Amino acid sequence: QVQVVESGGGLVQAGGSLRLSCAASGRTFSSYAMGWFRQAPGKEREFVGGISRSGGSTIYADSVKGRFTISRDNAKNTVYLQMNSLNPEDAAVYYCAARSHIGLGRETFDYDYWGRGTQVTVSS
Repeated sequence: QVQVVESGGGLVQAGGSLRLSCAASGRTFSSYAMGWFRQAPGKEREFVGGISRSGGSTIYADSVKGRFTISRDNAKNTVYLQMNSLNPEDAAVYYCAARSHIGLGRETFDYDYWGRGTQVTVSS
């Protein structure tokens, strides 16, 4: 089992950047693929991106491809989401999730453990 806690959210102007962090507990962090999701008010939670256990593979939603980058540091039990060129449509609560099965997933049901989220607000 793993617990994840997101941090790094806040208010940023359109065009700006923000880096989110997700710290995981436990000594088996490298056994989990990790994902980032987001949920805006009145909308369903949507996939942002994912990273494999080793960090060697990443996948992204088309809406963030080229602007967002996921990375991880297994020695620090942390995964990151670097967000550049933010626009108001990126505003949401961002969630980190851990997946215990092999491979990467794009759906919420692909992930087993979730954080409580961190708010990202983008002003125009």
